[in-house]
Amino acid sequence: MVAFIDLKAQQERIKPQLDAAIARVLANGNYISGPEVAEFEQQLADYVGVAHAVSCGNGTDALQIALLAEGIGAGDAVFVPSFTFAATAEMVALIGATPVFVDIDPNTFNIDVEHLEATIDAIASAGDLKPRAIIPVDLFGLPADYASIEAIAAKHGLYVLEDGAQGFGGTQNGRRACSFGTVATTSFFPAKPLGCYGDGGAVLTNDPERAAVMRSLCIHGKGTDKYDNVRIGMNSRLDTLQAAILKEKLAVFDEELVSRQAAAERYEAALSNHVRTPRVPAGFTSSWAQYSIIVDGDRSAVMASLKESGIPSVVYYAKPLHLQTAYKHYPVGPGGLPKTEFTAEHVMSLPMHPYLDEATQAKIIDAVKNAVAVKEKV
Repeated sequence: MVAFIDLKAQQERIKPQLDAAIARVLANGNYISGPEVAEFEQQLADYVGVAHAVSCGNGTDALQIALLAEGIGAGDAVFVPSFTFAATAEMVALIGATPVFVDIDPNTFNIDVEHLEATIDAIASAGDLKPRAIIPVDLFGLPADYASIEAIAAKHGLYVLEDGAQGFGGTQNGRRACSFGTVATTSFFPAKPLGCYGDGGAVLTNDPERAAVMRSLCIHGKGTDKYDNVRIGMNSRLDTLQAAILKEKLAVFDEELVSRQAAAERYEAALSNHVRTPRVPAGFTSSWAQYSIIVDGDRSAVMASLKESGIPSVVYYAKPLHLQTAYKHYPVGPGGLPKTEFTAEHVMSLPMHPYLDEATQAKIIDAVKNAVAVKEKV
């Protein structure tokens, strides 16, 4: 069976470094807030190119921390794509604000900037909510169009919070993902481009005061010490073992990005005449968190054929947020979200990871071609 994401191959490659890093943590016994945490935060900030990185328990917490630090709450509209994991809108709703759903560009899977501005105008004209923030999502590894988004935000006086949970490692015009907006977030869930062996996340910013507030929020709203609580916070920390593991993974991350790009180029060359392959605009690079294609017609038949050939495939995201029970009462942009709904019905993701060798990928490609051909004959 082909692996969809091969974490074992990566672990085998850096096992001596991982074993040594874990042993150091076990030896010093600083399992919470050990020295590896601060070291990793500095390495993370340096890698992304920002002044401050604050690690936390997971990527979902990172979104909540960033929203709380901005003071967003009841009566505020936060513009988010519907084609994303629930956490993006979930944290908006959880703090009492209103997620407003925006359509996507099906070529990049990221937020449609024209529909975004139309949606902001519509909400502002209605007057029931105050436009406050935009949360673009760097879906499947590709940064959103931040040049356009930041211009729109400046025009309307909005806060930009980058959801870089999948985008870490991607770039736009030489600027790395997780450096955009006022604050960016990322996730170290094991399946992410840079993943740990449990949960983990981070918020990143160039604003020192905001970084200090977010660090306080991570630790129960602490002030000068843990018994001086200056705000209502939460308990969200990256533990030392995960930080030690992430340090070793970050050391080989750029090499893995090269391998991911090579795999994506092989898919593009072989499949672009058979299915709709993802588009990376000029000036952008993707970290290829997933390699997602659009299949016209019956996607289930293609996936069933792949399964028979021992090829796994996954659908992200079969039901957009604005159609889900918990979110269907929240507003959507003018004209609805037709591109989102079409994409959700036709998208599927193929195996993608840095250790996808050419022989295995050739097997996947042949299986996809055969599956699409079989579908077309039905």
